[in-house]
Amino acid sequence: SYGCGPIFSHMEARRNAMTEVSDDAWEEAESDVESSESEGEDTGLTENQNRLLYLISLYTHKAENTEDKDVWIRKGALLVLIYEGIAANVLDYDYAPASECIENRRVWLNISQEGKSDIEFLREEELLNGLQLSSASFKPVTCYQISEKGSEIVKRVSRKDKEATHEFCYAKGSRELLAATWDGRTYSLTAASGYYRESTITQTEDVSYVSSAYVPQCLRYGGRPTLSNAHRAHESAVNTDSIRDELDEVITLNSVSIIVAEYVPFGANQVVQINSSVGSTERVQGGFVSPAIDSCASATTLELSPEMTAVDILDYTLTNHINFEAEIRFAEASGVVQVETFGVSLNAEGTCFYGMQVEAVMDRIKDNISLDHMARLLVDVQQDSSSIVDSIISHYQRDLLDLIFLGDAPNRNKVNLIIANEITPHLTAEEYMDKGEYENELKQVIGDTKAAYDISEHDTLVFGAHGLLVAGPNSRHHEPLLCAYLQFITIDIFVQNYFARLWVLNDDMHKTYQIIDANGDRDPTALKRIRHRISRLAHHIIMLEELLEYLLEALDVIEIPPEPPEQAGRALYERLEIAGMRSQLSRRTTDLKKNVGAASRYLEVLREMTSFLQEDRMYALACKQEANSDQLIKLQSHNEKTAISLQLLVAVFAGLLAFAFLDRVTGSWSVVNVAYMAQLVEVMKLPFAWFGISMLTWVGFCVCLLTYFDYLLYKAQGVTTVNLRFEKRVFTNKLFELVSTKKHSSEQRNISAEGFEIVTFNYKETDWGQGNGEPLVTIEFDITNSFLLTVEITYNRRKAKNKMLTLNARDLQQRLIDEFDAMSIWDIESEDHSETALAIDKRRAIDYCYQQAAYSNRFDDTHVAKSTHIRR
Repeated sequence: SYGCGPIFSHMEARRNAMTEVSDDAWEEAESDVESSESEGEDTGLTENQNRLLYLISLYTHKAENTEDKDVWIRKGALLVLIYEGIAANVLDYDYAPASECIENRRVWLNISQEGKSDIEFLREEELLNGLQLSSASFKPVTCYQISEKGSEIVKRVSRKDKEATHEFCYAKGSRELLAATWDGRTYSLTAASGYYRESTITQTEDVSYVSSAYVPQCLRYGGRPTLSNAHRAHESAVNTDSIRDELDEVITLNSVSIIVAEYVPFGANQVVQINSSVGSTERVQGGFVSPAIDSCASATTLELSPEMTAVDILDYTLTNHINFEAEIRFAEASGVVQVETFGVSLNAEGTCFYGMQVEAVMDRIKDNISLDHMARLLVDVQQDSSSIVDSIISHYQRDLLDLIFLGDAPNRNKVNLIIANEITPHLTAEEYMDKGEYENELKQVIGDTKAAYDISEHDTLVFGAHGLLVAGPNSRHHEPLLCAYLQFITIDIFVQNYFARLWVLNDDMHKTYQIIDANGDRDPTALKRIRHRISRLAHHIIMLEELLEYLLEALDVIEIPPEPPEQAGRALYERLEIAGMRSQLSRRTTDLKKNVGAASRYLEVLREMTSFLQEDRMYALACKQEANSDQLIKLQSHNEKTAISLQLLVAVFAGLLAFAFLDRVTGSWSVVNVAYMAQLVEVMKLPFAWFGISMLTWVGFCVCLLTYFDYLLYKAQGVTTVNLRFEKRVFTNKLFELVSTKKHSSEQRNISAEGFEIVTFNYKETDWGQGNGEPLVTIEFDITNSFLLTVEITYNRRKAKNKMLTLNARDLQQRLIDEFDAMSIWDIESEDHSETALAIDKRRAIDYCYQQAAYSNRFDDTHVAKSTHIRR
């Protein structure tokens, strides 16, 4: 298991690193404010750019000498601070939710595209330095730093702009810069003084909307048409949303259709299973579906959450595809109305299309749809589409997705296709790529823009990092080409995630190698962890090999549509480069095959190293057992001789004692002349009389001695032995301190050929209570590697003076552990292996901590409510 504390320990280091420069930054800022003679001069920048540049100058600086270090600010932290500046009404930017990958977790963040654009502008003007590097999670990281030219500009920034920036970048009432820290799920703002505040950057906003199912005609194979919710468009005009900012609308769309697509590992058998699970072949098709697993299918009733998905079949073929309508029935925020119906198309090649015709958003019915609202609508579409497909695919397919996305499959990235009959204002493609308000607006829905083309006089195509936008009166005529493009682009996204997962797998194997090489012979618990890791890694490689076969099969089966005859279609065909994408993906998947093969061979090396490690331990154990056996044989032979000698000595001693007794009674036979011995003398004159009396006396003394011996043996046999195997890291100085307080009777040190020193202490414990005996404690620990190996407690309960105070095995164990805990001998930090845990196990540990925290909060709320009710 992995504790919550160790998982987040890196946060403290990051916070400390940030606060080291906070005081200097404050002093520098104060000196700039006080000493700047040109304060308030025109910098040639906008107010937002001035404040943004000054913000970066507070967190970064260049090294002044060779011993100093450059300080940079990471892009992710800067985006968080920009959002906080918007929330504090200091930066006049718009923001919209965007999918970002942070430490292998994909989350939705409220990102300001205008802020990002200003950062790029400052870089183009050489006011900022940029740094590119790779993170430990094998993702590119961008950092920024104020340049010398930028530092000169900062000196001319007005006091007003600086003080406004201080409002959101300093902890309240202090001069400490706030550090944006990531805890695995959310960002928080912290300071060294203990200030803590959770950022709302991960809290996306909802809008009211009405949608109808939409499946492109090129994906249909008969069946009824999709149903329309246009008659319910008025329901979204409630003017209720959770948007916290005033939006500046620049671009609007008319008659909008959305297709979100992704690749999910599919085959013909999975399609057959889906058709069976949703009832495609039954008389009454469809119904409600849920991803829950029925663990007791033979029971009478079943209880489930009412938040489900209603499925209505449109058309299907048993082994190739299924098209259906899906209505999402999830609870939304109070006052937000969302009539959410998808058109879903799944095929055996693995491409999943989720289509939606936007009937209304807020009070905009059909037309004049704002891209700001569209960005927030797309968040719902992306999240709910994952819920739909996860409800109907098999458990094994969900495991494959969890493997690729490290247990974060519900937040996996997809590609957006936005088709609109008209875009307002209608400009040329070059005019949309203005590096200003138009391009920033488009980035909110399709990600960082790559290129834009005019495919006809009235139709425009814009490519983005997360999708594409096709707008114009003829845009829907190109659906076959666009859907074919989506099939390949979804595989491209999946291949990127697959490749990133391979790097994580290689890192996990490298850490396993380090554990074997560095700790295999030092850590007694290492072998168990190594075996666990290797078995998990082997399972992951098997699943990755299967996924690769799915990808190769999909690339082999997917057909490339022919080039359209009309001019606009040919222009679009040329821009999409579908044939080129197929060849590139085939080459990349072949490359992945080599990578997986290399990983499999690396795993075999790890298995061999583990076998050698196990053999070394078995050899050491065999040597130890051989030495113990030789010692036992010698002791056995000696004990046999000793036992015989003792029996003879007891008999002889009893005779001697008996005869001495008789001699003491009779003296030197002069007593026979005494009158009272006269009768005894007469008896002793009989033949063998005195000999008989001697033998009887001897036997009597033997019986008494043996009875006493049995009593002592009975007392000695009332022994309770408790053997505890700890194999845990300890502070050796604390353990020696504990032992030094005891009167140990013996100390033994065994030093191996490798230099490992094993120390054994024996002592009688006199501090566990008076009158209940003195347990003998034997402690064995590895002083070289600081491991407490074993403890043996030997306790004779029959020697306790007070029978009511005798200790049982549980009492002995607990008292020993309590004594260890009181002395704080455990090295808990060294026992934490979360840093070397498998990547997917780290993710699950973080999720478990959040689940526990959420459960604790719910329990506290319930307890408070009950207490209030009782007081009332």
